[in-house]
Amino acid sequence: MSKTYDVIVVGVGGMGAAACHQLARRGQRVLGLEKFAIGHAMGSSHGLTRILRLAYFEGSAYVPLVQRARDLWIETGKRIGEPLFFETGALEIAGETSDHIERSRQSCLDHGLAHTLLDRDAVERRYPAFRLPKDSIALFQPESGFVASERAILAHVGLALADSAEIRGQEPLLDWEPTAEGGVRVRTGRGTYEAGRLVLSPGAWIGKIVPALAPVTSVVRQSLGWFAPLQPELLAMDRFPAFTLDVDEGGFYGFPLWGHPGFKLGSPHWGGDPFDPDTPTREPAPAHEAVLRRCLERYIPAAAGTTLGLKACLYTMTPDEHFIIDTLPDHPQVIVASPCSGHGYKFASAVGEVLADLATAGRSRFDLSLFSLGRLAERRERDGFGNSA
Repeated sequence: MSKTYDVIVVGVGGMGAAACHQLARRGQRVLGLEKFAIGHAMGSSHGLTRILRLAYFEGSAYVPLVQRARDLWIETGKRIGEPLFFETGALEIAGETSDHIERSRQSCLDHGLAHTLLDRDAVERRYPAFRLPKDSIALFQPESGFVASERAILAHVGLALADSAEIRGQEPLLDWEPTAEGGVRVRTGRGTYEAGRLVLSPGAWIGKIVPALAPVTSVVRQSLGWFAPLQPELLAMDRFPAFTLDVDEGGFYGFPLWGHPGFKLGSPHWGGDPFDPDTPTREPAPAHEAVLRRCLERYIPAAAGTTLGLKACLYTMTPDEHFIIDTLPDHPQVIVASPCSGHGYKFASAVGEVLADLATAGRSRFDLSLFSLGRLAERRERDGFGNSA
C-alpha cells in the first residue's frame, strides 16, 4: 500500500531542501526524496559558497525575489544559531563598453538599492588584490555578499526534520504518474508514495524526469578552483568582497577567504561543456583549471598560488538563461523548479517559500511570469509536457 503525504519533493538540493523546510513549517506532511546523499557534490549546490547579488544584470524583475531570499537566509541563520549569509559587499566588474554594469545599475535604480560606481583606480585603491584592465568600471553593492551553500542545505533539512518532514537520501525516483483523484503517485526502488502535490527540483536531472523538458534544457559542466593565496591579508573578508569579473577571457566570480584555506574562483559560462549528469564521476575538465589560473595570474595575482583543489559543478540551462518555476500544463498538481541556469542558488531560500505557496495555495505573491513554461510555447506545442512514464 502506498504511503500518503500532502507534498512530495523530488531533489533535496538547494531549492528542494528549502521547499521541504517551508512546507514542514506550515504543518504539511512532506516527503523529500534525494537521489544521492543529503549534501552531496554531484549537482549544483556544493562548493561551500554562492554569491548573493542584490543588483541583477540578468533582469530587474529578479530583485524582489533576491531581497526576500536575503532576508530568509538571515532569518534561517538565526534559527540555527549560526550565520548563513555574510555581508561582505559584492563588486561587479566589466569593461566600460559592456552593458553589464549599466543593467545592474538600472536594477539598483528601479528598486532603490544602495550602490556605488567605481573606476579602475578606485577599485584597486579599495581592493589592492585586483589588477584590472584600464577600461574597467565596477558597481559596488554594500548589502550583498555570499551564502554558505552547503551548510544552508543541511540547515534546511535539519529544520524540516525537526518539523516532522520525512527526508530519504540515497533513494532515486524511478517514475511518477498522476492519480485518478488528482494527486500523484511516485515510485522508487524502496517503495511507492502518493501525495496531493509533487515538487520536482532535481536540477540537472529535470530532462530525464520530465522528458518533454529535455529539448528546452541543457546540462553543462563548470569548474570551481581553490588556490593558495600569496597575500592572504588582501583577500580576508574584511578587506575583499564577493565579486564577478567580466574580462576578455570570460566571466569569473570569486569570494574572500572563508571556510577553506584556498581562494575560490569559478567561471560560469565559458564554452559550455555538455555533460550527462548520470556520469558517475565529477572530474573537472583540465582546460578549466588553466583558464582559472590565467585569470588569477593576470587579474588577482595575490591569489595565484598553487592549486589546492578543483570541483566540477553542473549548470542546467534554458535558452534564455531564466529559471523555470511553474506547474506542468497537463498536470497542475506537479510543480517544476528547475533549471536555474547557473545563477539560481542565491534565490533558494525564497524559491522554497514560493514552492510552498504554490503547493498549498496555488499562487505566489511574486510575479513568476519570467519563469513560466509559457515562454517556451513553441517547443511546448511541438513536444507537449507529460510525465516520466
